[in-house]
Amino acid sequence: MSTDSNTRSRNDLLAALPADVAEALHARAEATELKAGDTLYEAGTLLRQVYFPVTAVVSLVSPMQDGACTEVAVVGREGVVGVCAFMGGGNALSSAVVQRGGQAWRMRASDIADLSRDSAPVMQQLLRYTQALFTHMAQTSACHRHHTLTRQVCCWLLQHLDRQVGDDLHITQERIAGMLGVRREGVTVAALQLQREGLIRYSRGHIQVLSEGRT
Repeated sequence: MSTDSNTRSRNDLLAALPADVAEALHARAEATELKAGDTLYEAGTLLRQVYFPVTAVVSLVSPMQDGACTEVAVVGREGVVGVCAFMGGGNALSSAVVQRGGQAWRMRASDIADLSRDSAPVMQQLLRYTQALFTHMAQTSACHRHHTLTRQVCCWLLQHLDRQVGDDLHITQERIAGMLGVRREGVTVAALQLQREGLIRYSRGHIQVLSEGRT
């Protein structure tokens, strides 16, 4: 992945930093390609690296005792995966799974902790993003508690589409059900309803959100 300024600007958090601060941060980062389905870290483990997505999209998921997991937030080019690294805890509160493969910047957790401590602009930007992430988590929790399953599916689709280019998602209904913590049959009913209303076009493993459904 090119390290020119155009590529860097694709991560909104990094693009918002002053130029000299961004240079110092990028000096400690390396470009990496994230593959769909990869687990970047598990909940409860010590964070050793953080990731600034460029074209990749990452799901933060909370594991259950029975082995299931539920998505609690989504991170794309607007943020960073691994906020606990600079919040003083060090251990991950959730697992991070790559939902859509793509490019990202990777940095050692110790480096981002040092930079956030020594640079006020870095700390301010990271705290702003962390506040936005916590708000996103709270809204997701409220949605799961009070919205119908069809509305939950709509919200999930739009949250992921907002963090990628294009209106197509390569994902199965079973995978969406797992992320929402619901039965696959319920997602099937919701998808059929959205398709009948002309909001999506669905085939196995592929969902297209139609443009007229997003206006």
